[in-house]
Amino acid sequence: MNPSKSWPKGIPQNVEFPRQTLTDNLISTVNRVPDRTALIFYGAEYTYKQMLALVERLSGHFQKNLSLALGEPVLLYMQNSPQFIISYYAILHAGGVVVPINPMFKDAEVAFIQSDTNARLLICGSEVCEYALPLLLKGNLEHIVVTNYDDMCDLSYDLKLPATVVARDPDVMRKMGLSIWQDVIMAAFPATPVNRNCEDLAVIPYSSGTTGNPKGCMHSHATIMATAVGGVIWHEFEEHSISLATLPMFHVTGMQGAMNGPIYAGGTLVIMVRWDREVAAELIRRYQITRWRSISTMAIDLVNDPKIANYDLSSLKAIGGGGAAMPAPVAHRLKELTGLDYLEGYGLSETMAATHLNPPDAPRAQCLGIPVFGVTSCVWSPETGKRLAANEVGEILIAGPQIFLGYWNRPEATNEAFVTLEGVEYFRTGDIGYMDEDGFFYMVDRLKRMINAAGFKVWPAEVEALMHAHPEIGEACVIATKDARRGEAVKAVIVARNLDAPPKAQEIIQWCRANMATYKAPTVIEFVESLPKSGSGKVMWRALTEAEFAKEPPPN
Repeated sequence: MNPSKSWPKGIPQNVEFPRQTLTDNLISTVNRVPDRTALIFYGAEYTYKQMLALVERLSGHFQKNLSLALGEPVLLYMQNSPQFIISYYAILHAGGVVVPINPMFKDAEVAFIQSDTNARLLICGSEVCEYALPLLLKGNLEHIVVTNYDDMCDLSYDLKLPATVVARDPDVMRKMGLSIWQDVIMAAFPATPVNRNCEDLAVIPYSSGTTGNPKGCMHSHATIMATAVGGVIWHEFEEHSISLATLPMFHVTGMQGAMNGPIYAGGTLVIMVRWDREVAAELIRRYQITRWRSISTMAIDLVNDPKIANYDLSSLKAIGGGGAAMPAPVAHRLKELTGLDYLEGYGLSETMAATHLNPPDAPRAQCLGIPVFGVTSCVWSPETGKRLAANEVGEILIAGPQIFLGYWNRPEATNEAFVTLEGVEYFRTGDIGYMDEDGFFYMVDRLKRMINAAGFKVWPAEVEALMHAHPEIGEACVIATKDARRGEAVKAVIVARNLDAPPKAQEIIQWCRANMATYKAPTVIEFVESLPKSGSGKVMWRALTEAEFAKEPPPN
């Protein structure tokens, strides 16, 4: 396929990414536009100069008070907030490696990542500190810095922090042995950045696998720069771009599209802790938002607001996202409201966000897009080991500058994730799709055993492992089920320990929500006497999934 055939007009096909670190990005932006507003958070505004000053102070705490070593992992367990961004850049500024943790994770999930990285330092929001505190008490962690998000918002602002984000008494947290964000920032002596280069390890986002154990995806400053800078160029960020940051920053799409990219460009970020469609619409109107990256479920929720026509969304110049295909009726409604096409893309934690994007001047609906700067992508047959022709369905392969360095401490899994085809080493996505004659890629299915619940990736084996801690569950098989709103939902097929007196389904659901991230928790429970198994004794999850999807679709 000739890349120029579908390439967006006015966008260079070849880009040489800056050979610098993310810390260099921030410092360069401060030097260029020191007094430009960098962050807006529920009424409070911070310039780039102010942001860097806070980064340097927290970096000083890491370096001088905690003796952070070069390349040492630091856990970042927080909602979208100025504190997340400042912490992220402070860890890098001090020479550490950021390990972002989903703020929906609970005790066992946080403990696994801490154990896997052997991290001794963690910085978190106060609403999740209870899940990290046991690790401090056991001695697994040496130090926790905790923040209340309202420390950096305007408490008199008419748009309030979500009621679910409750601040904790700093004195109580101090007595628990936790360090308080404000104390650290006020006391720390500003540090200078350490000498790091673009090939050094920078971030380890965790991506679950079919084994049920999350795997750390090692990314250098260079792999992160490829998608951060590439996104800015592809989407032609204007000099005074104003981005609405609703995508979670712990995830690579939000990290790049709503944080690293805009900071590189010198734009302004309007930050939401959690999604709220009415607050989002008002922020777009109030701050004249120009760019909004989202997942399809956020866009669906926004257009379904009966009051959406009352909001002025005319400032928007670009909207788009990924996670799941955008339904055509919703894309049509968005275009009626904004005059814009919703640009879909495709990427993974292993690729630090998008490797494929739709051309802004000729986007296609429910399409992954075309390979971006420096990316080579094709479709192959794992059975034959051959590249497939246009419109033939197989596994999507990717090679490019944003491909991860490998899985943290998992050399075998790293080797299995790559294949050499026609002399090129490709990353195996595990996603099944095809490429058409114009070079556009489309998703068909997933090779791996994964559930896509409203854009969140749920790995059944991990959920099963957590569910087996329930005393009344004998066996559990987690599969996808149809969901009219979310596309897919999580279902658990359970064999009770006591077949004559199984627990109630709602009790199991409530227990799961209390012991794992809510998006992972099954919403549908089915009790059976036994699970189908193969001759080798393996549970035949594929047969259960096929039977589930053969049922009549759920009512709308």
